Amino acid sequence: MPGCGSPRHSDTGVGKGFIAISGCSGGGKSSLVSALSARGYATVSEPGLRLIKAGGPKPWEDMHGFLEGTAALAREDLKQARTHHEMVIFDRGLIDALSGLAQLGSAAARKELRRVIPRFRAVFFAPPWREIFAQNDYRRHDFDSAAEESDRLLADLRAHGCEPIELPKFRLDLRCEYMVARLQSL
Repeated sequence: MPGCGSPRHSDTGVGKGFIAISGCSGGGKSSLVSALSARGYATVSEPGLRLIKAGGPKPWEDMHGFLEGTAALAREDLKQARTHHEMVIFDRGLIDALSGLAQLGSAAARKELRRVIPRFRAVFFAPPWREIFAQNDYRRHDFDSAAEESDRLLADLRAHGCEPIELPKFRLDLRCEYMVARLQSL
């Protein structure tokens, strides 16, 4: 089965481990995480969006500051998630932030990424999906930029020994059913 780490390699110490949903901006990750949360799964919302809404650096003004702030929030999310006794699902998070920082030339982020990816029992990946992509107050880049980001994330995951589980382009309820079935088989 595709995956990144395993429960025995997870640093959570308890529960069924960490699960990440990574991939294309505007690919439906946050909607899926909300649907999983409504079904009772422990979830963590996207740190980048939380940072923007809190008045922090915005990627269209200060990409480095945005990614540093996002990574700091994501590290705290991981720290807090270690206390859960069940699986914890992250909407984006540290993997995505570190990949972005590495693209900007941070050797420290590249090194940390190598240590972080195995902490996740599995990474689900939302591919570019033009039909649902929409720009808004928090997502100002275009679809082509989102697709490039997706390619970079996928390459970084694979370069570090992680084969992500691609999410199908199903409507939300069916996509959620697919993910629930995959989670139950982990």
